Amino acid sequence: MRLAKPTSNLFRSRAAAGPGLDVSGLTGVLEVDPASRTADVAGMCTYENLVAATLPHGLTPLVVPQLKTITLGGAVSGLGIEAASFRNGLPHESVLEFEALTGAGEIVTAMPGDELFAGFPNSYGTLGYATRLRIELEPVRSHVALRHVRFGDLDELCSAVGLIMATRQWAGEDVEYLDGVMFARTESYLTLGRRVDHTGPASDYTGQQIYYRSIQQRRRDILRTHDYLWRWDTDWFWCSGAFGVQHPLIRPLWPARLRRSDVYWKIVAVANRFDLENRWEVLRGRPRRERVIQDVEIPLERTAEFLRWFVEHVGIEPVWLCPLRLRGEHTWPLYPLEAGREYVNVGFWASMPGTGSDTNRAIEGQVDAVGGHKSLYSDSFYSREEFDARYGGEQYAALKQRYDPDQRLLDLYAKAVRRQ
Repeated sequence: MRLAKPTSNLFRSRAAAGPGLDVSGLTGVLEVDPASRTADVAGMCTYENLVAATLPHGLTPLVVPQLKTITLGGAVSGLGIEAASFRNGLPHESVLEFEALTGAGEIVTAMPGDELFAGFPNSYGTLGYATRLRIELEPVRSHVALRHVRFGDLDELCSAVGLIMATRQWAGEDVEYLDGVMFARTESYLTLGRRVDHTGPASDYTGQQIYYRSIQQRRRDILRTHDYLWRWDTDWFWCSGAFGVQHPLIRPLWPARLRRSDVYWKIVAVANRFDLENRWEVLRGRPRRERVIQDVEIPLERTAEFLRWFVEHVGIEPVWLCPLRLRGEHTWPLYPLEAGREYVNVGFWASMPGTGSDTNRAIEGQVDAVGGHKSLYSDSFYSREEFDARYGGEQYAALKQRYDPDQRLLDLYAKAVRRQ
């Protein structure tokens, strides 16, 4: 049993599947309560639609993942992250309760303290599918003021991250959003966001200007809150360059409504289906390429070490950096980050010469060596024993037996590693 969804933000290869469950009726916002700062949301509602419903009330979800068509249910069962994660944790930590259709065919309401509530994050639809979620919201202002702070040394950048996470300030100014980009080993930036009310002009990166390039070009910037939340979506971070969208001659010809992540994802899906990139490389007499698309959580104290290894052995750039810390003392068995510990999400999305999975396996090994964790939205190559040790195998088996005893849904290892 699978879902029939028009969009996806997964990058795992998988076997062809037949018709799935029709979830077209689960895409809306059911209620926004400004007084309690909560929202009841259908499980397949995208964050684009969710923000459109909450922002008129001066509210947003506590964490808004960076791509518009990520769904709330997907972010909770598959994890999500953004620049508020250094203070608000991950999306599932602001869920007050949810209902799920389990593999056993039951609608179950899960609340804090329940085993399904704890085990749902990182289960990727292998225990059930969220049909309704109640989440917390937080107040925002009209705009977000940005400071792009450059660092020439990775240790200094990580020290700055630790200071900001401890004080939520930098050089006397509050910091309410925090992420960054490593362009090279000696050139990296932290972008510090602060909520403000503003009536003057603001930057617009949905047109000819490209957001990630502004990080190197400006020390300060200001965006409408709506535009700040979706600043990465227009160019899929920097990956729209693969389609020529960033070329000054092509960009004006590419309709603005089609400059968005789900459009690029569909192009990539078609290209992967027919192996177009490698066919093109072979025609040009070049080696085939290995897809290297990963997000990994690295303990802050080991992040500079990991980044130096990455520059030397992988070399993909730019690289996204997003600090995070679990919001409370509660931990989540299928993705066992430590409460109170500071991490940095390192995101890199490209391909490089290679005929197998050597680079991805090397990255997995180094992530393990520095005590990190790897998100499962893309291809993974762990053995069953390695996978179970990293992703709560014993707890997951008990949950699987309880909520999907007849195995109507795929097993997490089969879905994430065997790509079934």
